[in-house]
Amino acid sequence: MGLADAGKRKIEWAGQQMPVLETIRKRFVKELPLKGCAFRLSAVTSETANLMIALRDGGADCRAVRPPIRYPRRTKSPPR
Repeated sequence: MGLADAGKRKIEWAGQQMPVLETIRKRFVKELPLKGCAFRLSAVTSETANLMIALRDGGADCRAVRPPIRYPRRTKSPPR
């Protein structure tokens, strides 16, 4: 929780560097073209967080999820 403010500032900064996405978000707010759509995104960065905000403002149900953990396959050990 101590990093929440820093994370929010980073997301806001990234949003300022993405004017096209802000234009799309403003249009989505008016038109709600994604109403009823659902998105699950993983590997959330500050840029992806801004995309999620635009999708949400467009009416979508947008969630951040943890990617599945992939373990290496075990192979048989060579005979000794």
